[in-house]
Amino acid sequence: MFKKSTTILPILLGMVSFGSAQETTIHTHQDKQYQDALTLYNNEQYQAAQTVFEKVAVSTTDEEIAANSAYYAANAAVRLNQLGADRLMEDFVESYPTSTKRNSAYADVAEYYFETGKYPYALKWYNKVDQGALSRKEMDKFNFNYGYALFSSKKTKEAEKYLSQVTSSPLYGSQAKYYLGYISYQQDDYEAANERFDQITDQKVLEEKLSYYQADMNFKLGKFEEAIALAKKQLPKADRRETSELNKIIGESYFNLKQYQNAVPYLEEYNGKKGKWNNTDYYLLGYAYYKQQDFANAIQQFNKIIGGTNSVSQNAYYHLAECYLKLEKKQEALNAFRNASQMDFSSEIQKDAYLNYARLSYEVGNAYEPVPQVITNYLKQYPNDAHKEEMQELLVDSYITSKNFAGAMELLEKNKNYASKTTYQKVAFYRGVELFVDGDYGNASEVFSKSLASAEDASFKARASYWKAESDYLLNNFDAALAGFIAFKQSSNASLLEENKDVDYNLAYTYFKKKEYANAVSYFDSFTKQGSTDTQKLNDAYLRLGDSYFVTRKYWPAIETYNKSLALTGPEKDYAAYQKAMSYGFVDRKAKKIDGLNSFVSTYSKSTLRDDALFELGNTYIAEGQESKGLNAYNRLVTDFRGSSLVPQALMRQGLVHYNASRNEQALVKFKTVVRDFPKTQEAIQAVATAKLVYVDLGKVNEYAAWVKDLDFVEVTDAELDNASYESADKQNLEGNKDAAIKGYVNYIKQFPNGLHSIPANFNVAQLYFGKGQKEKALPYYQYVADSGASEYSEQALTRVCEVYIADKNYDKALPYLKRLESVANIQQNRTFAQSNLMKGYYQKKDYSNTISYAEKVLATASIDNRIKSDAQIMIARSAIKTNDTPRAKDAYAKVLKIASGETAAEALYYDAYFKYQDSSYEDSNIAVQKLAKDYSSYKEWGGKGLVIMAKNFYALNDAYQATYILESVIANFSQYPDLVAEAKGELSIIKAKEAQSNSSVNPN
Repeated sequence: MFKKSTTILPILLGMVSFGSAQETTIHTHQDKQYQDALTLYNNEQYQAAQTVFEKVAVSTTDEEIAANSAYYAANAAVRLNQLGADRLMEDFVESYPTSTKRNSAYADVAEYYFETGKYPYALKWYNKVDQGALSRKEMDKFNFNYGYALFSSKKTKEAEKYLSQVTSSPLYGSQAKYYLGYISYQQDDYEAANERFDQITDQKVLEEKLSYYQADMNFKLGKFEEAIALAKKQLPKADRRETSELNKIIGESYFNLKQYQNAVPYLEEYNGKKGKWNNTDYYLLGYAYYKQQDFANAIQQFNKIIGGTNSVSQNAYYHLAECYLKLEKKQEALNAFRNASQMDFSSEIQKDAYLNYARLSYEVGNAYEPVPQVITNYLKQYPNDAHKEEMQELLVDSYITSKNFAGAMELLEKNKNYASKTTYQKVAFYRGVELFVDGDYGNASEVFSKSLASAEDASFKARASYWKAESDYLLNNFDAALAGFIAFKQSSNASLLEENKDVDYNLAYTYFKKKEYANAVSYFDSFTKQGSTDTQKLNDAYLRLGDSYFVTRKYWPAIETYNKSLALTGPEKDYAAYQKAMSYGFVDRKAKKIDGLNSFVSTYSKSTLRDDALFELGNTYIAEGQESKGLNAYNRLVTDFRGSSLVPQALMRQGLVHYNASRNEQALVKFKTVVRDFPKTQEAIQAVATAKLVYVDLGKVNEYAAWVKDLDFVEVTDAELDNASYESADKQNLEGNKDAAIKGYVNYIKQFPNGLHSIPANFNVAQLYFGKGQKEKALPYYQYVADSGASEYSEQALTRVCEVYIADKNYDKALPYLKRLESVANIQQNRTFAQSNLMKGYYQKKDYSNTISYAEKVLATASIDNRIKSDAQIMIARSAIKTNDTPRAKDAYAKVLKIASGETAAEALYYDAYFKYQDSSYEDSNIAVQKLAKDYSSYKEWGGKGLVIMAKNFYALNDAYQATYILESVIANFSQYPDLVAEAKGELSIIKAKEAQSNSSVNPN
């Protein structure tokens, strides 16, 4: 039963004056002015009358006329509402204490204020009246008027005292009983009110008011049929405000009689208080629709209930959730069940709402809190629940579906009875895959071993063997990898699994790494004959098969295999062409080798092997006696590839050619160029040694001595000690004594900072520190090598320097090295590494133009995996967002979404939702947010940002409940992201301000 408060309008009665303004005094010449003023007063010409009375009062010698004039002048002032009118009347009383009009003065002023509805003023003057001087008739009028003035001033207890004295009055009785009944009505004493109302005999009073109040009282007394009958009777006579209230009485009465279909039209006609409904009003209409299974209309009412914190709200949110479920709106149902579960007005509703909230969290995901946490909390709160086993199963599955495999393993290792060994086997497998994707191959291998230890499902056993082998391979543990791949291949169901298509390829690579080339040939050959649709992998298999033949000196099969690679459309055609040309050289087809290398140089102008080809071309021409062409090939290499490590070798070869041809001066120029441009390299040391021979031949040993004196890396007298010291450290390294090797190399570098072996010594000690995980110690040694110019170690040293700085997110120091690496890298992976990190570095420096430029370079590279592609696309997307290039951002995020995983995918999904919101595709936007919540719940900030978008979507779809509830949940659950909370508060404030205009239960603050 739901109560309503009602305000009535007082019934104003025609009042009769206590005193008369008529005078019976015989007119005389002396009082003519007084009589004229009296006439003006009786004609309600108070201003003129007051002026004359005031003159008469001061000019007459008749004390009675003077008193009467003062009385009427004050009375006129009251009626003219003049400032100080009260004081004039009080002056009259004080000046003429024996006047017969003294009592009339109080009563007359009180009556005037009563008639004008100024009841507090009326009470002030009624209190001055001498009741003992009043007649019975005047006393009835006094009691009624005084009682009504008290009633209107909300002094109901005192009012009852005076109104009760006139209940038997023929003139005032019905009205007094009405107000006494109304006082009982206001005090919720409906029995007394009915009793007093029943005594009213005045038909006019009965018709005007009582049907409404009796209908309301019957409703409040639970007499719903009587309330309906009385309210319907009153409807045709009611004013607009009462019509609204009567419709509410009828609608709520039908509601309480469970006649919901009859209730709806009357509830809809209610206009609310001051034009506003409240949460209870929306609940009644929503529930009436709900009981008729009109779920869409029920939702439209329930979802207007905002910020409710009572039993009505808990019921409403629970039924709202049920309506959403009936219409397959599961995300909306989750929010409503969650809200109902957080209220404890009904423990039964709370528990059932919590159960459904946990189920839906599992089914559609949960952006507020991790799904496993929801289910775990349910099990803690209701440990003996009938749904315990169901919840335990969902708990395990929730870890799996939310991809929280680490949590699932921890749960199952602590609670072995929650799931079978098969489930643990699968969970461990997926956790291993997760670690593998993250590049944590050591832990991945360990977890795959756990999966294999619980192996009951043959398919997952085979797959775990395969991926453990992949992990071991990437850890350079080739023996374990080989055993794993073989175990997979021997599995009875291997042929049915996706991994089977690549197992021969992986076996081949494993044998290749073990230098068991015969076995590598066998498996590479097997893989190429399978007809793989992965042309990139097929091409790579042909290349490695060719390499296996090449390294085992089977050059004709190698040539044939490289030709097969060249026939495909995949990458590394330059490598195949280069190796094919080289192979011809080993079967004594030097002309074909030369033709192949020349063709290579002209065809693959951007190949990283072009400097190698020119170097080999020069070597081959020289070997074939074509000295001019050989020297020209070396010149092209030196001119076009200044950063190549082959340049000092080419210069050395030119010098040796000139030396052997007795062109000593030309030879010296080349040797000195090597020493000048590439100091501290092995070629520079060799150049010094060979130049010494030339100077000896020329008989210019003094010139040699002077030249060498200025070379800080040549210490002729210490050469034997230099070599011995380096060889000692190198021996420790070769024998695997890493700590001793580090000590030896460091001592060598201190003793010979510019020694013959300074570059390899610095490189080796850097590699040893890096291998031990001591990257900061490795850094200065890598920098020495990287900064020493081109050498066989420079590319790898540059890469390592970049890796160390990037790991520390120090892009300011990384950028110069990344640029150098990009320009000199011979290995494509290193160039891609440089470009992708230049892209990230420029983004960090807010250089969005260069960010996009390098992202496009990365995307233009053949043979990059999806992770690198998604990194590049995300950089384009973020830069486009920062530069307000919405179309480009939209396109880039769409591409990211197709290939990304992890946090990058979460970010892309958020922007997918964001752009759909911007396009007014609110429902599609919500679907994207739901996917974000379900599949990427561990990335909480993106989930929270998605919830804010979802709230905006719901408000645009006229679902104020969902919008406000989601925003309140963001504010409560995402405090670690202050910007996000501030945005949610801003949106919530806007929505509440709008809703408060139509719902009185909503607090806009």
